[in-house]
Amino acid sequence: MEAEFDSSDEGVSAVKGRWYAVQVASGCEKRVKLNLEQRIKTLDVANRVFQIEIPQTPAVKLRKDGSRQNIDEKVFPGYVLVKMVMDDEAWSVVKNTPHVINFVGAEQRRHYGRGRGHVKPMPLSPSEVERIFKQTQEQKAVVKVDMAPGDKIVVLSGPFKDFEGEVIEVSPERSKLKALLSIFGRDTPVELEFNQVQKES
Repeated sequence: MEAEFDSSDEGVSAVKGRWYAVQVASGCEKRVKLNLEQRIKTLDVANRVFQIEIPQTPAVKLRKDGSRQNIDEKVFPGYVLVKMVMDDEAWSVVKNTPHVINFVGAEQRRHYGRGRGHVKPMPLSPSEVERIFKQTQEQKAVVKVDMAPGDKIVVLSGPFKDFEGEVIEVSPERSKLKALLSIFGRDTPVELEFNQVQKES
């Protein structure tokens, strides 16, 4: 099916292209990026599909043993950004890439029959694009920890070593959490570093 596009996308933006968000199957962002880069070469549309990005921010994941692993966390899981000049051929190359669900845009209803109409891709605004990429560049690594309020923990080090308790609050930006520990028979809230505790399995 051919898509209908606004010819106003030509002119200034035809030279540089515009950014579009593309919804993809969950967990397939990297695969879509690689497939699409290959298809651009094979189908000879490099003059209209310029760049594919998966916006990511750095994060540090705390393992159960307390060691740290540097990871990249997707800003928009399930989406990739594509810089392109929108025409039928370029649309088709992107849309028919395996694991691509659809462009993000305005859904146009069918006038007949049942089922959904097609989506008219809407480019991201320059300010939106700037905000997304600024966020990925400026972000400091956030510590990710597999703990949430209600989880049972045991303290590994510090004055409360070997105490058991329950998480009541998690502050990833400070790499700390609050837990209720039973001290002298009373539940007492104590602030602990992520690396001082271990989740009980």
